[in-house]
Amino acid sequence: MGTFCDGLPPSLADLLTNTLILRQTAPYLPISALRNLSRTSKALHYAIFQSPDAFRYLDLSTVKSAIVPFDGPLDVGGISFRAERMDESLTEDDFYSGPLRHILNRLEKFHVLRNVHVLVLDKLSVTAELVKELLTEERFNVRILSIREVRHLNERKLQQYLRYAVRPSRPAGTPRIKGLYLFGPCDPTPRPASPATKKSPGLASRGVMSSQGAQIGAQWNQKSQHALDAALSRTEDKWYQPSGKIIPKRPSPEWAEVLQTCEGIIAFDAVLCRGPRHDPSKAYVPDATTSGTHHPSSFLRPTIATVALGPSGCETCHSSPEGPALFGYSSPAHHPLLSPVPLHGSSLRAAQMPHTLDGSAPPPLIVRCEDCLRGRWCERCHKWWDEDCYAGSAIAQRTELQQTELRESIRPDGTSHLLPKQTVKIIGVRRDCFGCGHTCISCKELFIRTCKKCSFEYCHEDNDSSSDTMCDWCNYTSRRTLEMY
Repeated sequence: MGTFCDGLPPSLADLLTNTLILRQTAPYLPISALRNLSRTSKALHYAIFQSPDAFRYLDLSTVKSAIVPFDGPLDVGGISFRAERMDESLTEDDFYSGPLRHILNRLEKFHVLRNVHVLVLDKLSVTAELVKELLTEERFNVRILSIREVRHLNERKLQQYLRYAVRPSRPAGTPRIKGLYLFGPCDPTPRPASPATKKSPGLASRGVMSSQGAQIGAQWNQKSQHALDAALSRTEDKWYQPSGKIIPKRPSPEWAEVLQTCEGIIAFDAVLCRGPRHDPSKAYVPDATTSGTHHPSSFLRPTIATVALGPSGCETCHSSPEGPALFGYSSPAHHPLLSPVPLHGSSLRAAQMPHTLDGSAPPPLIVRCEDCLRGRWCERCHKWWDEDCYAGSAIAQRTELQQTELRESIRPDGTSHLLPKQTVKIIGVRRDCFGCGHTCISCKELFIRTCKKCSFEYCHEDNDSSSDTMCDWCNYTSRRTLEMY
């Protein structure tokens, strides 16, 4: 720090010796940049490898040496395996986890492996045995682990290892991993903008909707919808917005049991559905007389919630029977780990806390599984009705309900009184279009048309060749031929 006394500006080594600057800067640098920077001088080598903050956040998903060069079956008839000239004692786990184990061993030799608190291994070859080592071995000190969209992961073995790691007879202070990103999609990587003059192959042969102007318009519409959802929900976190299906692939029922077992010990980027059908005291238990039929309120096994409904609640009562989860007041098990993975923190609070646009209190969280929303959730506008407002049905058809609205009337003497007004409100959803999914009556009026020629209904958005008055079949004016094959 003598350069400050001599009146000279601080050097890069002086800045990186500041713990606050290094902790805020290091997560944005790849591991190769940190390695190359440490080779420039002894001062920088000491500042990077002797500080516990340089490798607190470690993202190996962009490291080329961590990618398995052979992405196929390990042994196809004994040809590909021997072509690699490998040892016959090499196991499948050693082969697929070899690149990651090599990197972790190198970090252990540099005495920085213990400083890694957040480890990102998205889209890499990660085996269940490697995750078990991260959970149980003392040489690792990882608090938050991300293994989203990884390959060669045996889920059944991982479920067994997680149950073993949270067993009641486990050693004190274990497991060190407190958060596991597993179910959600990876964080999107920014891509460079393509030139405006560059066109994709076969663009002209795919219709007007595939033109460059239509694609740009669709992208802007999607961005506008995301901005509107963020403004209404006061946050950009997808779990707290009416985002619909937040988990693309529905997890198996065994994962719901694992989340129950790990509750309070390991948090995930998913939560269990808290709908009334999952509560034995509130759900309807069918007896022997209901042979083969499922009541709309029958009991459901524990299921992972995959649909984000937003903070507004039911379309009719603006609430939910189970009550929304409020951050800071509800149990931490009711809040999922939010994406992206925190850069500057390794605690569960940093990974679960939603960030609002105006700095106000976080909005309420309402999530459900698809079975609890069957027949009562619009997949286009994300409106939904709870069990008290709409019982639903097994075939998920719309139902016309007579609801009484009160309107104010003025008597001749000047006093006011309420008069009942009978109105008909159609609630519930129905699959009118296979592309749109189950939609409400409002969305049907916007997108479903009746062809004036054949009188059949069609979706104006999914049928590219259709018009406002005719379907794609009647609007197609060319000569039709019958193709047998």
